[in-house]
Amino acid sequence: MFTSKERSNLRSMAQTIQPVTQVGKGGISDNLVETLSQALEARELIKVSVLNNSDEDPRDIALNLEQLLNAQIVEVKGKKIVFYRRSHKKDIVHIKF
Repeated sequence: MFTSKERSNLRSMAQTIQPVTQVGKGGISDNLVETLSQALEARELIKVSVLNNSDEDPRDIALNLEQLLNAQIVEVKGKKIVFYRRSHKKDIVHIKF
């Protein structure tokens, strides 16, 4: 879990990043989970958009993906979801708290 200051920091960092992918009518697929996992490994902080044609609520999608990705939800705001997961890569700049 994040402290309120850590969450605030991550939310402000997330404002400047573009969504890595979108969740649409098809919902959560194995391919989507793999794509997001790779993005988290490369960046640690990612944003996902939920399309209007999605049958699921963005909050429900976030909770499902949180478990599938072993990541933490930073924020669900409207149709945007922000996730954080510390990368195991040594050659990237890790987000410092």
